[in-house]
Amino acid sequence: MNGWWGRVLYINLTSRQVKEITLDSSIYLEYLGGRGLAVKLLWDLNPVGVDPYSPYNHLVIANGPLSSLPAPSSGKVQVATKSPLTGGYGDGNLGSMASYHLKRSGYDAVVVTGASKKPIYLYIEDGRVEFRDAEDLWGLDTFTAEDKLVREHGRSVGILLIGPAGENLARYATIVSQKGRSGGRPGVGAVMGSKKLKAIVIKGSREPPIANREEFQRVASEAYNKILRSDGYDFWIRQGTMMTIVWSQQNSVLPTKNFREGVWEEYESISGDLMEKLKVDRRGCPFCNMQCGNVILDDTGEESELDYENVAMLGSNILLSDLRRVAEINKLADKMGIDTISLGNSLAFYMEASERKLVEERLEWGDYREIKRLVVDASYRRGLGAFIAEGVWRMAKSIGGEALDFAIHVKGLEVSAYDCHAAPGMALAYGTSPIGAHHKDAWIISYEVKTDRLGYTREKVERLVFLQDVRGGMFESLTTCRLPWVEVGLDLDYYPKLLTAATGVSWSLDSLRTVASRVYSLIRAFWIREYGGWDREMDYPPPRWF
Repeated sequence: MNGWWGRVLYINLTSRQVKEITLDSSIYLEYLGGRGLAVKLLWDLNPVGVDPYSPYNHLVIANGPLSSLPAPSSGKVQVATKSPLTGGYGDGNLGSMASYHLKRSGYDAVVVTGASKKPIYLYIEDGRVEFRDAEDLWGLDTFTAEDKLVREHGRSVGILLIGPAGENLARYATIVSQKGRSGGRPGVGAVMGSKKLKAIVIKGSREPPIANREEFQRVASEAYNKILRSDGYDFWIRQGTMMTIVWSQQNSVLPTKNFREGVWEEYESISGDLMEKLKVDRRGCPFCNMQCGNVILDDTGEESELDYENVAMLGSNILLSDLRRVAEINKLADKMGIDTISLGNSLAFYMEASERKLVEERLEWGDYREIKRLVVDASYRRGLGAFIAEGVWRMAKSIGGEALDFAIHVKGLEVSAYDCHAAPGMALAYGTSPIGAHHKDAWIISYEVKTDRLGYTREKVERLVFLQDVRGGMFESLTTCRLPWVEVGLDLDYYPKLLTAATGVSWSLDSLRTVASRVYSLIRAFWIREYGGWDREMDYPPPRWF
């Protein structure tokens, strides 16, 4: 079989047993890899109704068929589990050399079950698994722990790890790699922490099977050149997603004061234009010439990598009007291994509850020192931080009453950085995203602001379904990034061409959309199975917008 190995590495932390699972080729043809493979494995392996923190809840690290191959933006890996934040399917992807080394180890996925009695990390080299003591790593932030692991194993490895937030089961703890690449904001890092698993270090040297290497190289080279020659590329490499701050302000969708407003008079204090003046470097994921990570020096003089989502959620949404201080909060969150989108939502929700005098302990808008303290306290579950670590949904239910009206979430997952007072299509995208309110699965707002913004037209709904298929189904299952297509107009036809060359199976955009629809259906079935049914209100956007 080309493009895939047809094998999954299954690791039990309780018994410390390792086995290889061979998968039928039909699974790959039906689910591709990445998100599709992850949800299929969780559907088959997870006990129905399992507690997310139970040893029997599985953690899946999955690649796609283009992983480790020189395709544009193919350096991502999918992490998935049953979410402790939402109680449903939860996943995320992150750029990491772990994607490259996992594929080169001879496996399409690693599945982890059980739980260790003491902190450990896994070292995987070409399929050989070692259970290593992690007592000296437990309690360390992700940057420090990664440095120690690099000193132990060298730089030619892929590392996935958690910080104190994951260790202490903050419900939106993430998995982190390469000092700032993070994924799994529905709490995948917390599940890893519940297993006492600090890190997974992977090293691989096996050449992955590919059907037509010459054709693959030709198509990939052509795609890379298209990106470099595109009209928007020069501006992209200057600002990356940070250009969206000004765009969101101009279109009245910049999240401000817990999504109370869509504009902020101080937006220039966190804008891409200001970032461009402060930028000292740019970074990105493996195999990507987009390099969307903008690096500036934060309030302490250390480097911090910024993008639109973390700056909007930790800037305008909590009224923190100093880009260097936003960068410091962002870097601290990355070190703690806690998601910046859910963190910004949770802080903003509590600030509004405080403003309304619904809670005893006060927290003022834009209070930098208190915000900084709470990032750490949420990660260690100390004091008020323990409440913040529960996320918006649980905080709102605990407070009750009017707090439920300004809790900005869908299915328990906090909304990412687009206000939808005048964007009902984007609100619908949030409502029907398979993991909860996440923009990555159907970013329709750029289309919506150019059309009838306040209407639900047939064209808008059809566009939404198309975007869900392409962004949430195809890209997430290929484990490739959508930005070359979204931002610089790389033709979607390149992806079935690359997949055909890699696998030797004929693919088209239509056949990939069929796979995407199947993946979406299985994720929805997972939720229904775990919740014992489905309530239409689970797809409703936050009431604040309507």
